[in-house]
Amino acid sequence: MATRVHAALAEGGELAQALPQFHPRPSQQQLAAAVVDALGSRGTLLAEAGTGTGKTFAYLVPALLSGLRTIVSTGTRALQDQLYHRDLPRLRDALGVGLKSALLKGRANYLCLYRLERAKGEPRFTAREQLALFQRIVAWGGRTRMGDLAEIEALPEDSPLIPMVTSTVDNCLGSECPFYSDCFVVQARQRAQAADLVVVNHHLLLADLALKQEGFGEILPGAQAFIVDEAHQLPELAAQFFGEGLSARPLVELARDAIAECAGVDGALAALQPAALALEHAVRALRAAMESLPPRGTRDRALHDAGVQVALEALCDALQELVDAVAPLREAAPGLDAVHARAREFITRLSRWQVAGGPGAFDEPSDHDVAATVDGDVRWYELSPRGFRLQRTPLDVSGPLRTHREASGAAWVFTSATLAIDGCFDHVATRLGLDAPTTLLAPSPFDWQRQALCLLPPRLPPPSAPTYSSAVMEAVLPVLHASNGRAFLLFASHRALRETAALLRGGPWPLFVQGEAPRHVLLQRFRESGNGVLLGAASFREGVDVVGDALSVVVIDKLPFAAPDEPVFEARLDAIRRAGGNPFADEQLPQAVIALKQGVGRLIRSERDRGVLVLCDPRLTNRPYGRVFLGSLPPFPVTRDVADVQAFFAAAVDPDAEP
Repeated sequence: MATRVHAALAEGGELAQALPQFHPRPSQQQLAAAVVDALGSRGTLLAEAGTGTGKTFAYLVPALLSGLRTIVSTGTRALQDQLYHRDLPRLRDALGVGLKSALLKGRANYLCLYRLERAKGEPRFTAREQLALFQRIVAWGGRTRMGDLAEIEALPEDSPLIPMVTSTVDNCLGSECPFYSDCFVVQARQRAQAADLVVVNHHLLLADLALKQEGFGEILPGAQAFIVDEAHQLPELAAQFFGEGLSARPLVELARDAIAECAGVDGALAALQPAALALEHAVRALRAAMESLPPRGTRDRALHDAGVQVALEALCDALQELVDAVAPLREAAPGLDAVHARAREFITRLSRWQVAGGPGAFDEPSDHDVAATVDGDVRWYELSPRGFRLQRTPLDVSGPLRTHREASGAAWVFTSATLAIDGCFDHVATRLGLDAPTTLLAPSPFDWQRQALCLLPPRLPPPSAPTYSSAVMEAVLPVLHASNGRAFLLFASHRALRETAALLRGGPWPLFVQGEAPRHVLLQRFRESGNGVLLGAASFREGVDVVGDALSVVVIDKLPFAAPDEPVFEARLDAIRRAGGNPFADEQLPQAVIALKQGVGRLIRSERDRGVLVLCDPRLTNRPYGRVFLGSLPPFPVTRDVADVQAFFAAAVDPDAEP
């Protein structure tokens, strides 16, 4: 197989003949050879593949030629769709292999015909646009074959309509559903069962490993190889999945579903409506009681507020009232039985978050708010403008990940453009539970000396200074004038983002600010503008893929150290300290390096791209750890003189010309 894979990716090989844009890359060959070895030995590979390596082909070609039943897991649904709809068909045709592939997403991505039918009779629309979009979903639902909501381009990922027309593990009726024979989730599972290669995302992979049964439990265990792309995301996502949470929206949906399921059941509405309304009221009362709390904090911080304790007890009581009210009606309809089960499950989750012996009972709040850990878990909360989330998160997921990986008996490949810290994989290997994996650092094939330049602006004040944002803008403006906009500015905080947006408004470049339009709309407008300036915060660090001149500058205002008061992160640092480790060196620094590499990776996306990276944080040069950041970045030339930036952009755009 190694010979066949090498030939397919080589000069004049099958891919070069079939795909006009393909050209061989030594680092791609290197990665593909390592994947071949891992698949053949059922081993574990941890590989960083620099931007431009072509890592997707480097792992898909061996997977397709190996004949092994393979699960490919990606970090985002967008990458999942790209793999399945674009990359796999081209590779199958080029290689002449007839292996079956399937795309499998979590159930929240598929239309639920039962909930769609029920939503038709429940006018909950807050705007005319929502009603129009709902009618579009209804029309599409009558003709779609796959039921994948991604087919509706006009439907935003955060649309409030999505929970109305999709199912969850909690509210799915399973085989009791009247639409079971036409269920898109069931059909997707059946296609995956018959496939040789299944493309999933990390959420679905982890939900299965965590035994949360998204309805696909029989799909993943039969795999002989797992390939995890964007593997740097896996530890944080695993912490979510091996924990559990309870938020306002599912509680409100439970109350409303209880009333909706009364249709056609004599006496049900009179019996359930008071309890359902009481539950909705209890949810709103808890959110109101939490209004005085910080936006995010530990369970102990919340329970120190007597009003929050009372509201939590009232929520427990309301859930129990609903359980008691629906119990005599369980056999009248599958939907009522599901409501009963969901209410009991929510009581259990709430009880576990309270770390108590039973529903409605509370532990005494601890005086030590920093760690707030119980049996290795952190209990914490988070507030949104109108809701809340109560979460229980394990501090260390390496054990469960190791257990599931070893039990699979399969080959495992973990890859990403950002895994190594100054050339070392120890941090991510530890978090993934990998003991002495094979490692590979496949460098980017880009000519960084010619294609890029890094500016470290001199004389900036400390990042904590009140004048820092204005000083950054003063340093960046000459760069924006030299590049004629075409820039992506990435900020460590939303406050700095807003301040900079205010300074740039009315300037000579079109301005695109995170939060002022949906993400995909902002990116499309930015690309089309040709000379725009895009402003984003941490959530924009990944997924901004703009090839060509439209993005020629990336500015990063501060080193992306995680907020030390984030409850899980704070508890993790405390656990490292108590174990005799160094929280900064063992956790804060590695996490910040990986985050910085993600931001830097937005700059050069192809062999013809040219661009300037502006790293504003003076700690890169006046703190010893600055060399760890710089040593982890691509080998581009570094300057402290903005005149070099002006000369860079004044040079010929022709990539064959000297800058």
